[in-house]
Amino acid sequence: MSEKKSKYKMIPVIFALAWPTMLEEFMQTAVQYIDTAMVGSLGTLATAAVGSTSTVNWLIGSSISAIGIGFLSYIARSFGAGDKESARRASAQAVLAVIISGILFTILTTSLSGIVPVWMQVDESIKETASTYFLIIYAPMLPRAASIIFGTVLRGAGDTKTPMVCGVIVNIINVILNFFLIYETRMINVFGLEFKMLGAGLGVIGAALASAIAFTVGGVLITIAVFRHPTVSPKGYSLKPNPDVLRPCMKVAIPNMLQRFTTSLGYVVFASMINSLGDVATAAHTIANTVESAFYIPGYGMQSAAATLAGNTLGARDKKRMNELTTMIIIVEVLMMIVTGGLLFVFAPEMMRLFTDDSEVIGLGTTVLRMVALSEPIFGVAIVIEGIMQGVGKTVTPFVFNVIGMWGIRIVGTFICTTFFSLGLVSAWACMIAHNIVLFFMFLVHWKRGKWMAEIDNNLGE
Repeated sequence: MSEKKSKYKMIPVIFALAWPTMLEEFMQTAVQYIDTAMVGSLGTLATAAVGSTSTVNWLIGSSISAIGIGFLSYIARSFGAGDKESARRASAQAVLAVIISGILFTILTTSLSGIVPVWMQVDESIKETASTYFLIIYAPMLPRAASIIFGTVLRGAGDTKTPMVCGVIVNIINVILNFFLIYETRMINVFGLEFKMLGAGLGVIGAALASAIAFTVGGVLITIAVFRHPTVSPKGYSLKPNPDVLRPCMKVAIPNMLQRFTTSLGYVVFASMINSLGDVATAAHTIANTVESAFYIPGYGMQSAAATLAGNTLGARDKKRMNELTTMIIIVEVLMMIVTGGLLFVFAPEMMRLFTDDSEVIGLGTTVLRMVALSEPIFGVAIVIEGIMQGVGKTVTPFVFNVIGMWGIRIVGTFICTTFFSLGLVSAWACMIAHNIVLFFMFLVHWKRGKWMAEIDNNLGE
C-alpha cells in the first residue's frame, strides 16, 4: 500500500475518536448557549453577573484537567503497548486524584466566593449576585473533579463515547432545571394550548442551582461508568499512592497544570480588565465568548483524538505512524476550522441576537467575533500540535509557549491598550488574536523542526 493511501486510512480512525468528543463539546456548548440566552432574557446586568466570574471556571477546571492529562498519557501509552494491567493501576490512582483534588478545590472555592468578584473588578450593583452564583456552582467540586479526571481516563483507553453520553445527560438535566428554576410561574402557549408553567423565579441563582445539580449527577454517572468499565475499572486495585504510576503521570501533569494555571490566570486577569470597561463590554465579551466556543468544537475534538492516538503510537513504538498521524490530523483540522471560521464570520450578528436584543452589545460582539473568525484555522493548528505533545508526555514546551503568548502578548498588550490608550473591547480581542498567531508560529516551528520527536527516539522504533 502506498504511503499516501496509508495516511488516508487514518482518517476514519481519527474521526472515530474525535466525533464523540465533538458531540460532547457541542452539547456542552448548546447548553451554554441556552444558559446564556435564558439569563440574557433577564437583562444585561444578569448576563454580566454570570459572565464576570466565568473565567475563574477555566482556571479551576483546567487545573484539574491537567491532572487528567497525566493519566491520559500514561493509559494511552499502556494500551498502545498492550499493557492493560498498568492502565488499571493508573485508573485506581486516578480515583485517589479525584478525592484529593475534589476536596481541596471545594475548600478553596467556597472560602473565596466572596472575594473573587472583588478581584474580578465586578460592578458593585452585581457583586453580591456574582458571589452567590460562584459559591453555588463550585460547591459540588468533588463530582466535578470526577467528571473531568475520569473522562480523561476513559479517553486514554480509547473510550470517548462514555464521557459523551454522561455529558449529554448532564446537559439535558441542566436545561430542564434552568427552565423551572430561573423563571417565575407563568402562562405559556404551546401549539395553541395555554397552560400554567410552574417556576421558582430564582433568576441567576436558579441558573447556578441547575448547574450544580447537573454537575453532581454527572460526577456520579461517570464514576459508575469507570468502575464498571471492562478495561480500566479500578475495582480490586489499591488506592494507596503508587510511585511507579504517579511519578510518570505527574511528570506529564505538573508542567501541564502549570501551563493551564498560568494561562487560565491570564484569562482571569484579561476578563478583569474587560470588566473594568463597563457592563456593555462585559456582556458583549461574555456572549461573544459563548458564541465563539461553538466554532472551536472541531479543534478540541481533534486535540483529544490527537492526544490519545499519539500516546497509543508511542506505546506501540511506531515512529512512521507517528509522523503520518501528526501530519494528517493537522491537515484535517485546518480544513474544518476554515469552514467554521467562515460560518462564524458570516453569521456573527445573528449569533449575537440569540442572546440579547441590546443593539450596542450586538454591534460590539459582532465586530470582535468577525475579527477572531479570521484566526480560527491557525489557532486550530496550535491546539492540535499541543494535543500531540500531551499524548507523548512532552508538556514542558507547551507550558513555555502558552505562558509567552498569554502573559507576553495578550495581558501586556491589553493592559497597554486599555490603560494607557483608553481603548475598548476591540483592542483587547486584537491582543487575544495576536496571542493566537504567536502560538501558531511557535508550535508550527517546533513541530516542523522535529526536535520533540528526537527527544523520544529512545522510546520509539527507528
